[in-house]
Amino acid sequence: MSGEARAGEVLGAFARLGCTSFGGPIAHLGYFRAEFVARRGWLDEPAYADIVALCQFLPGPASSQVAVSLGLLRAGLPGGFAAWLGFTAPSALALILFAYGVSRVAALAQAGWVHGLKIVAVAVVAQAVWGMARSLCPDRERASLAVGAAVLALAVPSAAGQIGAIAIGGLIGWRLLPPPAAAAPAGRIGFALPRLVAPLALALFCVLLGGLPVAAAASGLHVVALVDRFYRAGALVFGGGHVVLPLLQRAVVPPGWISPTGFLAGYGAAQAVPGPLFTFAAYLGAAMRPGPSGWLGGVLCLGAIYLPSFLLLLGVLPYWDRLRDVAPVRAALRGVNAAVVGLLVAALYTPVWTSAITGPAAFAIGLAAFLLLVAWRVPPWLVVGLGAAAGAVLLG
Repeated sequence: MSGEARAGEVLGAFARLGCTSFGGPIAHLGYFRAEFVARRGWLDEPAYADIVALCQFLPGPASSQVAVSLGLLRAGLPGGFAAWLGFTAPSALALILFAYGVSRVAALAQAGWVHGLKIVAVAVVAQAVWGMARSLCPDRERASLAVGAAVLALAVPSAAGQIGAIAIGGLIGWRLLPPPAAAAPAGRIGFALPRLVAPLALALFCVLLGGLPVAAAASGLHVVALVDRFYRAGALVFGGGHVVLPLLQRAVVPPGWISPTGFLAGYGAAQAVPGPLFTFAAYLGAAMRPGPSGWLGGVLCLGAIYLPSFLLLLGVLPYWDRLRDVAPVRAALRGVNAAVVGLLVAALYTPVWTSAITGPAAFAIGLAAFLLLVAWRVPPWLVVGLGAAAGAVLLG
């Protein structure tokens, strides 16, 4: 398959996921695993877990970073951009239209079919936890490590708990879980990028992080200040979409760029659309005054908030396979992967389960969705449709 064909394949796959992946970043990881590990076989379970662990360490939207990584793996730089575009464009477009007043997305957040979609996300995450646990926690040591990571993540429900669980898992793996006798991991990731991409990407990340505040203060231009605030929000947030919301609120509401009511209306809309929550930036850019607004402002703010995570990924990924060849790193990764399973278990409980399973009817829909996914091997996109229909009938 040619490079253009592969990039088109990536765009099509992620565009479908961008239209159907409800439930937040942890649910997105479940959808990705079902599509690209279990169904398409683009990579194996350990390689996927390694990518997830790496993206959990980096600032920015973890599920979007995993999507870009999968696109890079499949089709290089064009594939990485195609993955981001396909996964991000549906929700970004919906939120820009909402800013124009074309949609009533915020009112849909309480609709029965939307509730059904959230319940399906529970089943998708449960399936991912089940499959990854069987592969990555096959012994009592790693199973215990996964449970410990879940307990820590639940006890410290913040980015610090999440990163701490991964770091402790890596330390325990390094000290107590020696790697297999094989000289290298069974599945190689193989990111093929030009040699100069990584150092240039890291250099540009640092230059923009330090230089944009200076440029904004020196120029006094609103557009530069706008890019600076959204770039810093994307560069400095750990923990995903919900964590970035306070940063964005402080960036745009106190200066009067958008009213508190407008901010909350956009947040409600963002909860009702599929895909990454970072596309909330597109709504803010389209709705803000003064400065660029409408679709141009939406695209500008969306690009600014995602740019730092792209640069970090391009700066780190080319070295990943080389690091995985080092025996102590492979030992640490065994612990990290077990900790990732524990984080998924914690996220399965909150916010995925607690926000979706609200009564017996919701539990029944979730149980049926899990049965369809695990026992009957029904494609996730079809289960999504069935879950929405069941929610509309039983929960509307």
